[in-house]
Amino acid sequence: MSNAVEPYKSAPFDLTHKLTVEKHGHTALVTINNPPANTWDRDSLIGLRQLIEHLNRDDDIYALVISGQGSKFFSAGADLKLFADGDKARARSMARLFGEAFEALRDFRGVSIAAINGYAMGGGLECALACDIRIAEREAQLALPEAGVGLLPCAGGTQHLPWLIGEGWAKRMILCGERVDAETALRIGLVEQVVDSGEARGHALLLAARVGRQSPVAVRAIKPLIQGARQRGPSSWLAEERERFVDLFDADDTREGVSAFLEKRDPHWRNR
Repeated sequence: MSNAVEPYKSAPFDLTHKLTVEKHGHTALVTINNPPANTWDRDSLIGLRQLIEHLNRDDDIYALVISGQGSKFFSAGADLKLFADGDKARARSMARLFGEAFEALRDFRGVSIAAINGYAMGGGLECALACDIRIAEREAQLALPEAGVGLLPCAGGTQHLPWLIGEGWAKRMILCGERVDAETALRIGLVEQVVDSGEARGHALLLAARVGRQSPVAVRAIKPLIQGARQRGPSSWLAEERERFVDLFDADDTREGVSAFLEKRDPHWRNR
């Protein structure tokens, strides 16, 4: 596998400088670049939503890795200065932008991986929660501290967190303001892997590269089935699972994948 990283040049829009995008094979590497704490603001939230919309149309991108610039912060969430004057109209606008950006990330048609390389607080953790998989460095700290300043998580935190770690731990983190370290996050199911300092991005890219060995068409069919149980009971998806299995036999990738296996060679995905 090549380790070369190149600029991602396909975007037809003016992406904010607070997000940088590079291409690593079939993976888009997105870096939150808003020092000192990589906070989210209007420009970066709109930019993330636009980027995801574009990546969903790019047949050469199978996975996405998102990380923070530097070694201390993945993202500290929203800049509280935005809410210091109590302007409800601004609060409503920002809540909508957070929701649109992270829901787009959640619904990205490929596999998304958060490489948590430091503090993931508030909206920063909600960004990671919107991803399919989370890899954290040992020094990482994760929290949803909004209630401590009279606010609440408004970008999916109250919904995604208990789904991952259970109601009890979600209440400890949100209602009691408990911050967890990487090892605790691993133990309670908040992250899937803990790595040494400076290694989250590399491990995330390696995992994302494994996505490239899977059929992109199959991945797009499977992901909504896995996530669907959040809205409906698992048994209600069984019939649809069977139907989507049969639907894949219309895809070139399915014929290629089966043929490659029988011929003992690597498949050449056509992404259709």
